[in-house]
Amino acid sequence: MLVLASASPRRRELLLNAGIAFTVRPADVDEAVLPDEDALAHVRRLAIAKASAVAASPDDIVLGADTIVSLEGSILGKPASHSEAILMLKVLSGKTHEVHTGICLRYGVRTLVDVATTRVTFLHIDEADIDEYVRSGEPMDKAGAYGIQGIASRYVKSVEGCYFNVVGLPVSLVCQRLADLGWKPREWEGEAMASLG
Repeated sequence: MLVLASASPRRRELLLNAGIAFTVRPADVDEAVLPDEDALAHVRRLAIAKASAVAASPDDIVLGADTIVSLEGSILGKPASHSEAILMLKVLSGKTHEVHTGICLRYGVRTLVDVATTRVTFLHIDEADIDEYVRSGEPMDKAGAYGIQGIASRYVKSVEGCYFNVVGLPVSLVCQRLADLGWKPREWEGEAMASLG
């Protein structure tokens, strides 16, 4: 069984949509950025930490993942307040940023770690639209203060790379690394997940 070490509803939905059977055991990990830690190192470290933080049987594959937004070397995590969300969206407006998701798959003594990067370009967003968007509440639990699959879709000019990575999980990369561990999808997995919904 695949164990998702995350409480993220978006990651859960992406795995469900891909017909992958899994169970959820959220990891409790400090997500603070370490001094001098760059974006790639940060998401790799947290993915490993999350995959290592949950109990699993020898037959389980544990999936840890972490997603952040990076703009010109600065890491933009989840906003702590409305004012912080407004600041993040102002700096992203009209620019191209990167979304990085680190994944870690732990299976017995084996551990596979990888990172997906997607480049997202925003249209210019005026201050009134930013204020209205932040008041909607959508940005508050999302890296970079936006959800590409929601209201913020109106501000996205282009996406270069995996769209699902921006939502929170690069599904095709996860499946590739699961295959490296010998995992194969089964016809019954879609039905199994429907029963969990």
